[in-house]
Amino acid sequence: MSEGIASRSNDGTPAAVAQKHDWRGMVMHKCKESIEVKEKFFETYAELIGELSAKMAARFEQGHQLWVMGNGGSACDAQHIAVEFIHPIIEKRRALPAFDLVSQMAVLTAIANDKDYARIFVDQIELHGKPGDMALAISTSGNSPNLIYALEAAKRKDMLTIAFSGKDGGRLAGAAEYCFTVPSYSTHRIQESHVTLLHILWDLIHVSMGEEDVI
Repeated sequence: MSEGIASRSNDGTPAAVAQKHDWRGMVMHKCKESIEVKEKFFETYAELIGELSAKMAARFEQGHQLWVMGNGGSACDAQHIAVEFIHPIIEKRRALPAFDLVSQMAVLTAIANDKDYARIFVDQIELHGKPGDMALAISTSGNSPNLIYALEAAKRKDMLTIAFSGKDGGRLAGAAEYCFTVPSYSTHRIQESHVTLLHILWDLIHVSMGEEDVI
């Protein structure tokens, strides 16, 4: 071996790295941890998820809309759930009016720059939200001021308030009529459970509207 050139395995991975890590064990540990967190979470909230699904279905049937918001990775989840409702990937599922409050960069930066970052969602809720509409805030910590202010405004407008949180629930636990708190302090495990909840909630809302259970 030439001086200064590290030994490598057949696939080009540095030999020291390949020998140091039990990749399979690490992968399976994370997988099992994710499953355990989800099982505990959904065992706790299964009935409440069903109750909320029926309530949201009734509001959609009445012509009300869903407004979804979050920061960072949770902003991606907000966009995800909105597109699931607006453009159902499964045939014969009806499209439903759900809109994220994170996509309009000009709006977000204008409010953050001219007022305060804490106002980026509440200003939109105050403008767009109508009595009977639904507001869903997604956060891994449960303590984002902009989400809390938005839910408080939604309550004042007689909207249904929903929160997906993690850890101990944070302040969102007291700000929403329905709060689903993932029992973990791992941001990744919390986000994984939130995405699964989004898919289940989406499906059960359609089931509550008389459509087949397809996922």
